[in-house]
Amino acid sequence: MRGLFSSAVILGTVSAQYLEPAPASDVKPILNGTAEFRDLFNYAPKEPPVVPYPERTDTTGENSPFPALDTNTTANTAANWFSVQAACTLTPNNPTKFWRETVNLNGASPFNPDPTYQVYRNTTAPALIYVPAGTYKISKSVRMLVGTMMIGDPLNKPVLKADANLGTNPIIDGFDSSRFLVSTTNFFIGIKNINLDTTAINTNTPAVALNWPVSQATQLYNVDFTMPNFSKHVGITMDGGSSGGGSGTILSDLSFTGGGIGIRLNNQQYMFKSLKFNGCNTAIAISHVFFLTVQDATFMNCGTGIDMSGNGVAGSVSLIDSSANSVGIVVNAFKTGNGAGSLVVENFVSTNSGATVVQSNGGQTLVSGSVPNTWVMGNANPGDYQGGTYYTAPRPSSLLDSNGKYFLMPQPQYQQYGNDQFVNVKDQGVKGDGATDDTAAINAILLANAGCKIIYFPQGTYLVHDTVYVPPGTRIVGDVWSTISAVGSKFWDANNPHVMVRVGNEGEVGVAQITDIVFTTADVLNGAILVEVNMAGESPGDVGFWNSHFRIGGTVDTKVNTNCAGPDASACKATFLMLHITPTGSPYIENMWGWTADHSLDGGPPQVISTGRGALIRSMEATWMIGTAFEHNTLYQYNIVNARNLLISFQQTETAYWQGPGAPISAPTPWTVNSAYSDPNFAGCGADDAQCRMGWAQRISGGSNIHIYGSGFWVFFNGLTFASGHGYGGSGGCEASCCQSSVCQANAAEIVSGTKSLYWYNVNTHLFTNLIVDGANIAKQLNNPGSWGGVVAAFLAHMGA
Repeated sequence: MRGLFSSAVILGTVSAQYLEPAPASDVKPILNGTAEFRDLFNYAPKEPPVVPYPERTDTTGENSPFPALDTNTTANTAANWFSVQAACTLTPNNPTKFWRETVNLNGASPFNPDPTYQVYRNTTAPALIYVPAGTYKISKSVRMLVGTMMIGDPLNKPVLKADANLGTNPIIDGFDSSRFLVSTTNFFIGIKNINLDTTAINTNTPAVALNWPVSQATQLYNVDFTMPNFSKHVGITMDGGSSGGGSGTILSDLSFTGGGIGIRLNNQQYMFKSLKFNGCNTAIAISHVFFLTVQDATFMNCGTGIDMSGNGVAGSVSLIDSSANSVGIVVNAFKTGNGAGSLVVENFVSTNSGATVVQSNGGQTLVSGSVPNTWVMGNANPGDYQGGTYYTAPRPSSLLDSNGKYFLMPQPQYQQYGNDQFVNVKDQGVKGDGATDDTAAINAILLANAGCKIIYFPQGTYLVHDTVYVPPGTRIVGDVWSTISAVGSKFWDANNPHVMVRVGNEGEVGVAQITDIVFTTADVLNGAILVEVNMAGESPGDVGFWNSHFRIGGTVDTKVNTNCAGPDASACKATFLMLHITPTGSPYIENMWGWTADHSLDGGPPQVISTGRGALIRSMEATWMIGTAFEHNTLYQYNIVNARNLLISFQQTETAYWQGPGAPISAPTPWTVNSAYSDPNFAGCGADDAQCRMGWAQRISGGSNIHIYGSGFWVFFNGLTFASGHGYGGSGGCEASCCQSSVCQANAAEIVSGTKSLYWYNVNTHLFTNLIVDGANIAKQLNNPGSWGGVVAAFLAHMGA
């Protein structure tokens, strides 16, 4: 995320409050400034606390000792108790109450400066707001804040119903503009299981259900938008004022009924997954987006499905595994003839509908009816501009559901299980206080309850000195991104990297599902691999991650936040590798952000951090990556090595801001190339070619049956200076350095050798010379204009088996 503004958000600080349930037949008034509902979101920022670890005497980022921590006196007790627990079985018991209404609310915020702070009854800080079933009248916009999550009852969704006088103000305003925040720094905000209803507002008023100008690590999931038919109402807008619409990742499992527009899209990029539109005049109206991936969408009784009719409003759009029934025009597209405004349609079913694709500048019908294979408008490589060409892309059966679509899965919320089916780790000896070593207690709980219980991590910072092993049969759910954080000597050695969270051992098969968790380090740890996935499932989705993220530095709960102020990133080799999917791993991953911080969220100094690697994908089993992003890692963001049967639907990257001309070091420095982890060696770059020696957005080596829909590879800066107050891009900022020449980095992506059956659609770049380097076949940004600089609609040089 391109964001240069510090803020005073303490992400380890959350609160939760329950609204009293209202009978479904009642309307509970929520009025003006005294409303109990809005009061839950009041926020008075405080100065971030001093991290309760003694300061290091060195700032080299090398393997200096971490201070002694509290001893968990209950860890051994917990381990012994669980080791003799009787076998049990996890069985749905279909409760009448959602488990969050009855679970023990004992989460804590160990880094809050107020020692008396009570997480689950304090409303003066970012919060977890639980909304029971009922109808709530909203007469003034509910404002969301960074670090806040609103969760409704999935068994009986609560309705937030706009008062007739709300006018054009949104029911929920998801834009936090306090503390110098802008749309591109609105991270860690979530809404789940809510119905937003604007039907009481006059149909001629352009009413808004939700304003959502946000960025990565946000979640909008299982939300219904109810609007009157034949109205001017809008379900979602993305209005961040002068800061734009944000830098998003994914919206998932939403429904829109009625209204003039379902989503008015104004954002850098987005993945829309499993959205349903019924009775919208226009389902998706694009004002601005560099790339959009729409998967498993349903359009019914709409005038237009996707309106991308303006010249330059869309860089590229991918529409896959979707359908239309009784729709006038499915896609209204501007045809440029030069690659801009690329469009890919694949596996699309049309019933009782008009044209599938219409050219807005001319009115010609480009596609009629269903598209069983792949249709491409834009630049193909090898080849030139395609005004509308059909291709055949065989899909591996292991990636598909029973209907021939790519497999997708909603985030598990376990509403079919009662509270008696959950184990709260804090009730069983785990501290989560940011000081105690919780490794032994966590491992004991996971082993004892595998296949038996769902493991609940209340809000907290869970320090681990050694590997947490996630055995088959494990289901983990967090609270507003509960944090698992590595620390200690086991993670010091980059020559012998050590895993923090290991999901299964090699070859194990079973269930391992993780939701709403952040993985990080509490210190500069040269040898830390944060997550390693070895396990496959009996069925797709058995092994998976939802709304779970990596964050290195940038927050008060880690010494990286204070010890990595630069200017030389060699002083801060903070993490070896974020995510490693091994050859036997087979995960489903949805909504994941791997972020090496470029600025401090908690008011710390500038962040000049060198995380070695982003995502290393070596799986030879089926793997799904739906709405993911990795940013600011030194050697690469994505590295796909001998992988087979891989689906990537939407991926987004940014190059580390400190790399490039003007930086003290160039890649691979400060890391040593490690062939065991398939590191790039940058041998094709000149010794002094700093724009070449920058982290790859993506590398693909070998492998087969790789299907990618929508890539956004961005770079903004070259070098460092702190004279400007922001720390990047030269004394005059980015616009006065590499941005001025439209080139900040030589190469975005590389295909190394031996790759077969690669189908790569809508590759978008910003400020690169080359989009894709494939031996002598180089797709240059100059020859493929569009999007935020360059776009290739279809890279099919390796489509052969």
